[in-house]
Amino acid sequence: MLQTLRNAWKLPDIRKKILFVLFILVIYRVGTIIPVPFVNAADFNASFGDNTILAYLDTLSGGALGTATLFALGVSPYITASIVIQLLTVAFPKLGEAFKDGEMGKQRMEKWTRIVTVILSVITAFGYYKILDNAGMLVDAAADNKVLVGFVVVISYCAGASMVMWLAERINENGIGNGISIILFANIISSLPSFAIRLYELVRISFSATESKGGIITLAFVIAFGVLLLLFSMVVFIIFITGSERRIPIMYAKRVVGRKMYGGQNSTLPLKLNMSGVMPVIFASSIISLPATILTLCGIATEEGAAAHPNWHAFYEFMSPSSWFYPLMMFILIIAFAYFYITISFNPVEVANNLQKNGGAIPGIRQGKPTAQYISKILSKITLIGALFLAIIAILPILATPLLELLVGKIVNASYVSYFASSFTFGGTSILIVVGVALETERELEAQLTMRNYKGFLD
Repeated sequence: MLQTLRNAWKLPDIRKKILFVLFILVIYRVGTIIPVPFVNAADFNASFGDNTILAYLDTLSGGALGTATLFALGVSPYITASIVIQLLTVAFPKLGEAFKDGEMGKQRMEKWTRIVTVILSVITAFGYYKILDNAGMLVDAAADNKVLVGFVVVISYCAGASMVMWLAERINENGIGNGISIILFANIISSLPSFAIRLYELVRISFSATESKGGIITLAFVIAFGVLLLLFSMVVFIIFITGSERRIPIMYAKRVVGRKMYGGQNSTLPLKLNMSGVMPVIFASSIISLPATILTLCGIATEEGAAAHPNWHAFYEFMSPSSWFYPLMMFILIIAFAYFYITISFNPVEVANNLQKNGGAIPGIRQGKPTAQYISKILSKITLIGALFLAIIAILPILATPLLELLVGKIVNASYVSYFASSFTFGGTSILIVVGVALETERELEAQLTMRNYKGFLD
């Protein structure tokens, strides 16, 4: 990857694109600290909880949601709109055909995605305004001007979401592509300093505690090494699985067109092991954290709420990552959503028909329906392997939390351990997104280098 970046930097036009992307990211990060009128929510993220959708969206927004700044909604409305449009193309085949109509269909799909993004931004911004209002974080919100305050706050957040969408499209047009993914990558990377500070504080406190108790070998370095080794192993595992694929052999029959002969060659149909990407993890994380989010907004997570509603608080604890139920349901939902996403994004019948039209066939398999059934059988197997991979990556950091508490909890205050372990709740999802975007960006740069016949890259 470093070699690809070095080669890309040597070309003036690609270097300009990279600098343009960095400039857009700087603009975006500035937007994450611009305050919104009538809002004073510097400590709003303290009320999120560590296992709620709000905490997850705060990570995706680069911390802007927790401070209620201009880009608080981040890329979530645009991502949700893209998913909604994709689901509509499956539910309404005619709509899907209209979006596949070449460049015109692509423009039509982008137009509808923008419209749905604005609609979702208005709905999300209004809900966010109500949360801020109920939390008492709106200033000058008296009864006589409450409507004006609400209008300004909602419009500001909608404008911020539209601005994020516009910045992402500028990256697609004038940068290196993958605008939303790159912005999402930058948001997650921005939380690395916070993670490093948490790790440093835990190591420092562990070192002090073991030294004060006369420990000869401190656990501080063991903790740091174990955490970093876990992260490195996950990154290597993700890169290996992401690049793995099952290649189905394809043979093309010879055919004569005019005076030329076509076909008669062998090829492969590559099926990626993790074809669904990170979407099943995002779906599963959102659904499993929904009950905890509702209970947090209702005040059940607080000590007062626990005293007033002990049964609901017990249910909140049962749905927390520290419970056995959370990783189990996460595991099941990831597998279910992996199969669901493959079903709506990959059509074996269409692939089989395209092979038949082009004179291609799988050796030993008849064309048409038997080919579609064969591809479906293989796809089902590799989807299971990919789903298990996603489930392991998403659950492993959560399962590492009890081990960390067991090692450190006896010598360090439990609050410090919980403070650090809270960053593991959505750690697997964040690593999947970061590594996936990095690999996708590398492939995009390699493609642009290949088109320019760059000798340093081809050699």
